[in-house]
Amino acid sequence: MGHHSDDEYSVAGDKPEVEFMDFQNDNTLQDYQSDDGPVVVTAPFPFVNGKPKSVLVGETSADAICIENTSCEPVDLWSVRIFSSNPEDSYVLSMMRPPLNDSDEAAKKAFLGLTSVEDRTLQPGQTLTIWLSCMPKDIGLHTSIVHVDIGDEKIERVAFLLADDNVSMALSSDKPYSRRQGSQRKQFECNTFVPGSRPIRQHTQGFKYKLPQYAIPVEIRELIECKQRPDVLSEELSMINYAKFFSTLLVMEELNLEEEMRSYDMEHVSMRRRGNDYLSLEVPGLAEKRPSLVHGDYIIARHAGSDARPYQGYIHKVEADEIFLRFDEQFHHAHHDRNKYDVSFTYNRLNMRRQYRSVHDAELIGPDILFPSLSRYRSVKKVPFKPLNPNINTEQADAVGMILGCRGVTPYVIYGPPGTGKTMTLVEAILQLYKSNRRANVLICAASNSAADHVLEKLLSSSYPIRPSDIFRLNAPSRQYEDVNPDFIRFCFFEDMVFKCPPMRALMRYKIVISTYMSSSTLQAEGIRPGHFTHIFLDEAGQSSEPEAMVPLAALCGRDTVVVLAGDPMQLGPVVFCKQADQDGLGKSYLQRLLGEFEQYHSGDPNYVTKLLRNYRCHPAILELPSQLFYEGELIPCKGDEVPSVYDCIGLPNKSFPVLFVGIQGCDEREGNNPSWFNRIEVSKVVNIIRTLTRNGDVSEADIGVITPYRQQVNKIKKALETFEMPDLRVGSVEQFQGQEREVIIISTVRSTVKHNEFDRFFNLGFLSNYRRFNVAITRAKSLLIIVGNPHIITKDRHWDKLLRYCADNGSFSFPSGPLLLVE
Repeated sequence: MGHHSDDEYSVAGDKPEVEFMDFQNDNTLQDYQSDDGPVVVTAPFPFVNGKPKSVLVGETSADAICIENTSCEPVDLWSVRIFSSNPEDSYVLSMMRPPLNDSDEAAKKAFLGLTSVEDRTLQPGQTLTIWLSCMPKDIGLHTSIVHVDIGDEKIERVAFLLADDNVSMALSSDKPYSRRQGSQRKQFECNTFVPGSRPIRQHTQGFKYKLPQYAIPVEIRELIECKQRPDVLSEELSMINYAKFFSTLLVMEELNLEEEMRSYDMEHVSMRRRGNDYLSLEVPGLAEKRPSLVHGDYIIARHAGSDARPYQGYIHKVEADEIFLRFDEQFHHAHHDRNKYDVSFTYNRLNMRRQYRSVHDAELIGPDILFPSLSRYRSVKKVPFKPLNPNINTEQADAVGMILGCRGVTPYVIYGPPGTGKTMTLVEAILQLYKSNRRANVLICAASNSAADHVLEKLLSSSYPIRPSDIFRLNAPSRQYEDVNPDFIRFCFFEDMVFKCPPMRALMRYKIVISTYMSSSTLQAEGIRPGHFTHIFLDEAGQSSEPEAMVPLAALCGRDTVVVLAGDPMQLGPVVFCKQADQDGLGKSYLQRLLGEFEQYHSGDPNYVTKLLRNYRCHPAILELPSQLFYEGELIPCKGDEVPSVYDCIGLPNKSFPVLFVGIQGCDEREGNNPSWFNRIEVSKVVNIIRTLTRNGDVSEADIGVITPYRQQVNKIKKALETFEMPDLRVGSVEQFQGQEREVIIISTVRSTVKHNEFDRFFNLGFLSNYRRFNVAITRAKSLLIIVGNPHIITKDRHWDKLLRYCADNGSFSFPSGPLLLVE
C-alpha cells in the first residue's frame, strides 16, 4: 500500500516540480543528508571534489541506494519513489543493476525501469539495494529527489549528475581550486635589494615640470586603517573642500591597492628563461587586471626560503597572464628554470600622483568647471555649418552647432545612449573646428587606449582630409609598441620602439592631439600651459572618475577653453577597487555629477546639454528593454525590424523577436589557484550556438561576439573555439566590448549557484548587481541577442528578471527541463 498523503512536499524542493536545486547551497542539503534513525539510507552519486559526478550525454550512469535496517525489529518499507526529477523523467529506479553502455541489446531490452518500489518488509540487519540510474539526453545538471517511506518516517535523498558532452568534458578541471595561502607573508619588507635593469626611461633629461611625490599623510593612513571615516567625506562637496575630499578618496583607493598587491605575493614559484634577456613569471588573474601591473613596475624576488638579499626585477613586457622581467646580471646568471622563488609585488604610484595633483590644481580653475550652478547663466548662439558627414541627424547637428558657438569654460555635455553616434558627433565637431577655425587647437582624451585609437581611426577615415603633420597620438611609454595598429604608428612619437612625448616646439605645432586621460598629464610636464588648447573633448566621460577627468582639465584648461564631455552615465562607470571609496564618491564620474546635481544639465537645457536619441545599432526588440529601463523610453530605433532569414537555423521560437534566452543549469567552478570562475556546460552551449550559426557560411565569425563576466570563462570559450578553428571570433568582458557592436552577441552569464551571488556583489564582479554592466552587455547586438544562463539565478536580479520575462512574454525562451515558472 502507498503510504503518503495528498499534501506531499519535499524538504529539498518545496514544490512537487523541483525546478531548481542548488547543489552548492549548503543549507538545503544538510537537512536531509543525515538522518539518525534505525534505518540507514545511503546517498547515491556522491560528489567528487565538492562537485557533482560528471557523466557523458547518451550514456547510462547508475548508483545504488542501500537501505539498511539496523534495529532489532522488522520494519515496513512502504515505498521508495522518485518524488521528482529535473529534467523530467530523466531518472529511473530498478531492483537490478541497469545494463552498462556496452551491454548487448537483449540485456538492455530486458531492463525494467520503475518510478517507485512498493511494500517490502526489512528484517533486522537486512539491507535492500535499489538502483537509481540516469541517461542524460542533453548537457547540464540532472537532479532527482528520492523519497523513502519507511515505518513512521520519510527519508529524502537528492541525486545530482552533471551531463557533459565532448566539448565541456575537454574543459573540465584536473586541478582543484585552492586559495593561495598568505599566512607567513611580509617575510621581506626589505628596503635593500639588488637593483634590476630598468626599461628605457621616457625622459632621461627629466620633465620641465616635475610631478610631486604626494606621500600619503600618516594621520589619514592611520584613520583609514582603523576603519574610521574621515570627516570631510560627510561634508557636502564645495570649492573649499574639493581637493581634500577627493584626495581622501584617492588615499582610500591607494591603501586598498597596497593591500591588494600584498595579497598577490607568491611563494615557491618558477620563472622561465625567455631569450637571453628576460625571465617570465606567470601571474594568475593578471589578465583580469588584478593585480594591475604595467611596463616599468617592478617586483622583488629571492630564492624560496632563503634569507639572502633579494633582487629587484623590472617589468619590460606584460602579456595575457605573464610578465617579462629583467634583474641584475648575477640573478639571470644563477637562474635555472627549476629554481623556486618567493615574489613580492609593488605597484606604480604614477597615476595616483597625477590624480592627487589634478584635484589640487582643479581648485584653481574655479567654479565654472567644478560647480556650474555658481557661474552666471549662459546662452549659446548656435553656429550654422555645412555638415562634412551627410549622415548626421538633427540632434547631432544641434550638438555640433552648439559646440561651435560655445565661448569659455562651463562644460557642454553630449549625452549619448548606446548606438546613438557620440563619437561620430565629436568627430564632426572636431573636423568643423579644424576646417574653419585657424586658431583652434584641440585635445581629445578618452578613457582607454582602444577608445583613443577609435577616435583617431574615425578622424582619419572621414571625407575631410587632415594633414598628417597636424594630428598627434600621444601614448604612454608603458604601452607596448606592438599594441598599436601599424597604420597609426606614423602619428605617434617613439625612440627604440618606446613611446615618448615629443619636445615642446613640436607639440605646439599639432592642431589635434589624442590621448588617454592619464597620459595627457605629460603635456603639462613638457611645458604646455593652460589655454594653449582652445577645445578639450573628454570622450567616454562616464567611464572615468572625477580626479581622472581633472587630469587634462586642471592642467590645460584656460579661461576661454571650450570643454566638451561626451558619454553616458548609464553605461560602465569608473573602475574603483576600494568599495568604500566607490560608495563615497570616487565611483561617480564627473559627467554623472554634472547631469545629476545641476539643474541646467538635469533639465536638458540646450545651452548646456544635447541628448542623442536615435539608435542606429539595434533591432527595435533588442532596444526596447534598455530604452524603458534606463532612458525613459525615449530612444528611437532607426534600424529596420526585419530579422534576417540567416538566423532561421537557430530556431527562434518567435521569428520577429531576435532576443533568445537559452536556459541551462551547469556548474560554476574554479581551478588551480586562479580565483576566476568558469562554467564548462555553458561553454559547450555557446560553442554549439556559434557552430549552428556559422555552419552554412551566411554568418561569419567576425559578425559574432561573446560577452562573459569572468576571465576564466573567456579563456575556456577561446580554447573550445580553437578546437573548431575559429580564432577570429571576439570573446571578452563587458569592459572590452564597451563602444563596440556585432551583428550577433551571445552572453554567457556563468553563474549557476545562488551562493556566489554575494561574492560577486562584494567584489563587483559578474553581471548581477551592476545595472550598467547589464546595460552595456545587452546593447552591443545589432541583429540577434542570445543569453545563455541559469534563469533561476539571474532572476534574483531585477534587471535580468525583466529581461527573462521580456523573453518569456514573447515566447522566446528555451529551457531543457521544461517551462520556467516565473512567480510574480
